[in-house]
Amino acid sequence: MTWMVYGANGYSGELLARLAARVGERPVLAGRSRSSVAPLAADLDLPYRIGDAASVSLDGVDTVANCAGPFAETAAPLVTACVAAGVHYLDITGELAVLDWMLQQDAAARAAGVVLLTGAGFDVVPTDCLAAALVARVPDAVALELAFHAPGGLSRGTARTALGEAAAGGLRRVGGRLVPTPHGTPTREVPFPSGTRRVGATRWGDLVTAFHSTGIPDITVYTSLPRGAGSPLVGALRFGPLRRLLQGLVRRGGPSERTRTDTGCEVWAEVRDSTGVAHSATLTGPNAYALTAEATLRAVRRIRAGRVPPGAHTPAQALGGPDFLDELPGVRLDLPG
Repeated sequence: MTWMVYGANGYSGELLARLAARVGERPVLAGRSRSSVAPLAADLDLPYRIGDAASVSLDGVDTVANCAGPFAETAAPLVTACVAAGVHYLDITGELAVLDWMLQQDAAARAAGVVLLTGAGFDVVPTDCLAAALVARVPDAVALELAFHAPGGLSRGTARTALGEAAAGGLRRVGGRLVPTPHGTPTREVPFPSGTRRVGATRWGDLVTAFHSTGIPDITVYTSLPRGAGSPLVGALRFGPLRRLLQGLVRRGGPSERTRTDTGCEVWAEVRDSTGVAHSATLTGPNAYALTAEATLRAVRRIRAGRVPPGAHTPAQALGGPDFLDELPGVRLDLPG
């Protein structure tokens, strides 16, 4: 038996495939485009299969790592096929609707004896695991704020997804419910390890995953936002033809190897306990795409080794907090004593 990288022709999928081959893994590479999957497979001397998310062959495969976005189109058919075939599944989505749907598949996954792990990349491993690690130290936490800074540019898939998420508007979790807010608001100053930055609230996967991982009812996630993030331009993205036009203009590819080497990521987390006292923690790590490949590969290994129980899981639920983060090259945690 082996495992599969679905969407190996995409930016993150190729990074995962190359990392896997470099460390001696032999996954099957798969995707819809023979013209891009076949040359990569030949370059890495790996087998490949061609098919869409609903029809790709899972014969001889025990785990699928889905790197093909938009996950709103690929997750459900792949999960359906995996559950029916008794195959484990994980993805690197950060799309809120997909994360929420995935976690609702817990009963089906348990009945089939398979693992479904969603958000297994930068969306949302470091933020989810850091939040869980902090809450483990402050078990009476009642509110959570997260912020991340991840320079270095976006892949084509991430940029197109980000346009769609921005068009959907901002969200916060208040009293356990997702509440619409203007994109980029509220704002605050965050003391990242590299220095204080002004950030704005954003629509991020932890609004789903951290809620499931920690049970905290009030959650806000922030990031550095470009100028004009709260302007009428964001509202204009709700106009489908304009959004699709902009998505079509996004170039293929993503950050170069040098950019990945020269940039890193930072995550900050803060909880308030039942008395109103704030407790914070930080994480620094490599470029978000490099971290995604490393985290996904290690998650695949844990799942295939039987170290994750059947069911639908967030990263923190499946992989743990600081223990898993400590495995990732270049990741450093600063947790309260």
